[in-house]
Amino acid sequence: MSGYTVKSTESSRLRARLDHPVVDGDAHIIECAFVLPDFLKQVGGSSLVKSFEKALKESRPIQAKSNFWPAHTGNHTIDRLTTMLPRLYEKRLDEAGVDFCTLYSTYGFRIQVMPDDEVRAAASRALNMMNAEIFKDVSHRMRPSALIPMHTPDEAIAELEFAVTELGMQAAMTCNEVMRPHPEVVAKAPELADYSRHWTSLTLDSPYDYDPFWAKCVELKVAPAGHSINYGGTHGSPSNYVFNRLGLFATAGHAATRALFMSGVTRRFPELNFGFLEGGVWWAVALYNDIFEFWEKRNLDQLLEMHDPAKWDVEMSAEIFDLYGNKYHTPERFLENKGEFMRDGRTKPGVTPDFVDDWKHLGITCKEDIRDLFVNNLYFGCEADDSLNYTAFNTKANKLGAKLKAMFSSDLGHWDVVDFGDILSETYEQVEKKLMTEEDFRDFVFTNPVTFATRLNPDYFKGTAVEGAVDKLLADRDKAA
Repeated sequence: MSGYTVKSTESSRLRARLDHPVVDGDAHIIECAFVLPDFLKQVGGSSLVKSFEKALKESRPIQAKSNFWPAHTGNHTIDRLTTMLPRLYEKRLDEAGVDFCTLYSTYGFRIQVMPDDEVRAAASRALNMMNAEIFKDVSHRMRPSALIPMHTPDEAIAELEFAVTELGMQAAMTCNEVMRPHPEVVAKAPELADYSRHWTSLTLDSPYDYDPFWAKCVELKVAPAGHSINYGGTHGSPSNYVFNRLGLFATAGHAATRALFMSGVTRRFPELNFGFLEGGVWWAVALYNDIFEFWEKRNLDQLLEMHDPAKWDVEMSAEIFDLYGNKYHTPERFLENKGEFMRDGRTKPGVTPDFVDDWKHLGITCKEDIRDLFVNNLYFGCEADDSLNYTAFNTKANKLGAKLKAMFSSDLGHWDVVDFGDILSETYEQVEKKLMTEEDFRDFVFTNPVTFATRLNPDYFKGTAVEGAVDKLLADRDKAA
């Protein structure tokens, strides 16, 4: 067989007409599992290889049907091989119309949820060593992100420091939630721990304080980005994968984003960007607009003015019961049971229980604070064929005329990307339908993926094929500021 010949595609022809590069914020590696043991041995010897293989076999029972037949085969086998072989991958990016991409692991999804602490941490390190090594010769077009195990802040910090300082990696694949056994089950019936695993937040109501990890991201100039892997959740089907996958990343991303926002992480770390990948942006648009509606009606001042149980007008209520009641609704019965209407944690007028203010972590004083805490820090990876990508740029519908930070994230390498040559052109269809402007499209495929990575690290694209264009973009931005 002769070497692969790059094809002219609709996407490559579109890229040739653009006056800006295309940066893919989320392409994928399909790792060759047979290579990983070479690096597991470097981390922990042959014993780690055995422990890793054992951990794979002993994964907890999956109650919801997970992915199957994920690989391209037949005439599309070349697509599967492309995402396994870096030099071929780099060569075929032109077919996709992509100048540069940040790569995320696929094998890492399994490693991140391994319950064994030592195996999970060691396997993450081995995977990072492997990907850093095999992609080093194509770093001008693509660079892998580091897999960061997130069960505890300490393990996350340790691997992030190693990946950045030792391997030179500049992107981080975190996760949006962590699967843990229920603590009561562990205490009373530890043998059933694997059957009680559930998804827990990294932010709101987390058993750990992850602020030290976010601070380490700032220190090392890395923007964390996570995929949602909560297959099925509480509504999982044991028989139908498509049922489980529909809306999966959106619903899990929605939960992770609102937890991060409501816990005040973006207020405490205003310089840190967070990425939520593969789920699209339409759900984030809904969340953004919903936050305004809830804040308007449930902020502390509004609650104290409109809903404070201590302000219940008992005398007026007794009169109304007398005028409009019946034998079941007498004023006497109301007065005997008036405590039902005033029993909400408030002990006396002038005392506001802490639980009343759901916004206490945010310091919001006006609507503009909501916009800034949400829009400035949160980025949403959108696949090319997602028909609702334009909603991020709909200033007529979004509160305060905001544009959310949607960024082009092809998901190259996975089953849903049927043809390399359709990736960029599919995204551009929303411009042709006048749902997005050319400026929106530029933001989507260039400005937003670039600013996600460079807010903390202006040198993220140094030495890449897009370095010059990125430098100009950042210089223009600084002048405008």
